[in-house]
Amino acid sequence: MKLLVTGGAGYVGSVCAARLVEAGHEVVVLDDLSTGHADAVPESCRFVQADLADAAGDLLAEGFDGVLHFAAKSLVAESMLDPAKYWSGNVLTSLRLLEAVRQTGTPRLVFSSTAAVYGQPEQVPIPEEAPTRPTNTYGASKLAIDHAITSYATAYGLSAVSLRYFNVAGAHGAFGERHTTETHLIPLVLQVALGQREAIHVYGEDYATQDGTCVRDYIHVNDLADAHLLALEHATAGTHRIYNLGSGTGFSVREVIEACRAVTGHPIPAEVKDRRSGDPAALVASSELAQTELGWKPQITDLEQIVRDAWEFARSRAGH
Repeated sequence: MKLLVTGGAGYVGSVCAARLVEAGHEVVVLDDLSTGHADAVPESCRFVQADLADAAGDLLAEGFDGVLHFAAKSLVAESMLDPAKYWSGNVLTSLRLLEAVRQTGTPRLVFSSTAAVYGQPEQVPIPEEAPTRPTNTYGASKLAIDHAITSYATAYGLSAVSLRYFNVAGAHGAFGERHTTETHLIPLVLQVALGQREAIHVYGEDYATQDGTCVRDYIHVNDLADAHLLALEHATAGTHRIYNLGSGTGFSVREVIEACRAVTGHPIPAEVKDRRSGDPAALVASSELAQTELGWKPQITDLEQIVRDAWEFARSRAGH
């Protein structure tokens, strides 16, 4: 298939683009490089550097079999301080993309959504039928896009799938996680091991979890890419399917730090700080529906293996 990957110069988008090429697809990456990196685009992909809202229509007019939509603003704290950036950069841009998809007759869309749409969950692991009550603008903007996709699928026959997940980690060879503003736990802990920060902060140790620290879901980026490929194959005309992707168990902050210590051989000092406002004790997604309908099951669930892949990439970027 000929596929357009928006945000393909970013972490998840670049890995998915690489895996699509490996699977024999023709891939075009569209990215404005506002947060992505040109050297993260796989060499065999055609790269178009442009604003998604401006370029999607002309690009899709060439004729594509599908779109994988990763491009997004994704910093939770920033979304609360500057919501206009998120309603415009996420929602309006995605509406422009959807309209381009409709006008060009592009048949398939896979949307990289987020489990943040659920907010504070009533049950863990979180099923797809859980109430959607996002607690930040980022999650709200992603939920708005999901609603728009549903209406486009119903009215215009689009084959659409949204994938909702929490924390992505690991790397795929030369493709890995490198954000200008890093907020994810594993790369932050690895920065301590690399000597780029003195200690990792642990926000709260009195939660109702096995060791008192927050529990979060981690999914290897290769498994996430596999889910996107399966979603392309299973997309059905006139239907918008939504799947949660997760390990089903999750790992605590302390477990992540211990895994990083084991992999890196570094002591990694940890400093306990006060809880952060709005942090739930546990966020873990159920992937039972994805396993049943897509045949997807995470292959890399060992935390140390996930960390090891991330560590190898981080060391290569740091010149170690």
